[in-house]
Amino acid sequence: MKTVVAETVLFGREAFGTLGEVTVVPDRQIGPQHLKDADALIIRSKTNVTPELLEGSALRFVGTATAGFEHLDTAALEARGMAWAHAPGCNADSVADYVTAALLFLHTFKGMILEGKTLGIIGAGQVGSRVAARAEALGLRVLLNDPPRAEAKLQGSEDWRAAREPEEIFYPLEEVLAEADIVTLHVPMTVEKPWPTLRMADCRFFAQMRRGSVFMNTSRGKILDGDALLHAIENGIVEHAVLDVWDPEPCIRTELLDAATIGTPHIAGHSLEGKLNGTVQVYREACHFFETAAVWDPAPLLNAPAVPELNIDSRGKSDEEVLAEAVAAVYDLAADDAALRAATVTGKTERAKNFDRLRAEYSARREFSNTQVGLTEARPEVFDKLRLVGFRVRT
Repeated sequence: MKTVVAETVLFGREAFGTLGEVTVVPDRQIGPQHLKDADALIIRSKTNVTPELLEGSALRFVGTATAGFEHLDTAALEARGMAWAHAPGCNADSVADYVTAALLFLHTFKGMILEGKTLGIIGAGQVGSRVAARAEALGLRVLLNDPPRAEAKLQGSEDWRAAREPEEIFYPLEEVLAEADIVTLHVPMTVEKPWPTLRMADCRFFAQMRRGSVFMNTSRGKILDGDALLHAIENGIVEHAVLDVWDPEPCIRTELLDAATIGTPHIAGHSLEGKLNGTVQVYREACHFFETAAVWDPAPLLNAPAVPELNIDSRGKSDEEVLAEAVAAVYDLAADDAALRAATVTGKTERAKNFDRLRAEYSARREFSNTQVGLTEARPEVFDKLRLVGFRVRT
């Protein structure tokens, strides 16, 4: 059996090597010539699987080690009898960590008080639900908008009862936008009715938001109309924009980056755990498809986290200050922002190469759950908030 693996699939050679021969190819360079005699293709979001790529292919299985799969032409795969898989929820905690870090960055460096503010979460799936849990620790009131889930709840489907809390309430989009101080997007990119998300955040979307709001997009670049956001910033509707995804990528629009308070190179979901989960999930799907035992164990390949233990002098500090200190010790969001800005002070071609390089060479950020936090003042409410944000605590 032969598997072609994209270069950015974490431990791709090690995992899929248990199934047979592995050929590793840079993501954007994978072409039909690589797939003529391959049984499986394992990728991430930088590789677009199109009918042209599949021409003359012997593939039986395609897997993307990512939560989203809009870069797969699933209709083309199914028409050719090729199985496909993705990794839903693989990086949900990573993205929730990123959103938490961004909110605390705005608190620390922009003076934004979080306690009592309203957070509008558009898309309450794997990521949105985790963001909602962390919002409680930050003292935020949460409004959820998710039409597909709202309809499932209304219809009383078994899927809803199995996966969701019955008291969860969904609000119309216009109500969320009108009341929220902060709006964050966590929806898939789709053009299919009745709930397409392509260019969801357009001029009409921003016109319904409160003046001086915060807008965050860590889902997909095509969900945002960049010109509409620029207009909203220029007119005081959006005071702070946090952007991790762009349209287009990798040659991003520098005017959007210049207007954003925080801009990062599509790495919100790039924790070590997030990428590893993607590989593991797709590996298991491939093993199931090819009727082979899943024997690969990634544990021996993992290094210890850089900050396994953290002690904070919490005397005289607010809960937000303690949370901000804990998060900053584990994840330097400002460094990711600075790296992207430095990488885009070049020509168009180099800018695209630099964007891909930042993603490919991204350091092994670990999720908050790898760090145990101790405080000098053992205030139970602060420990509870640290747990909600994702840390382990030492009482």
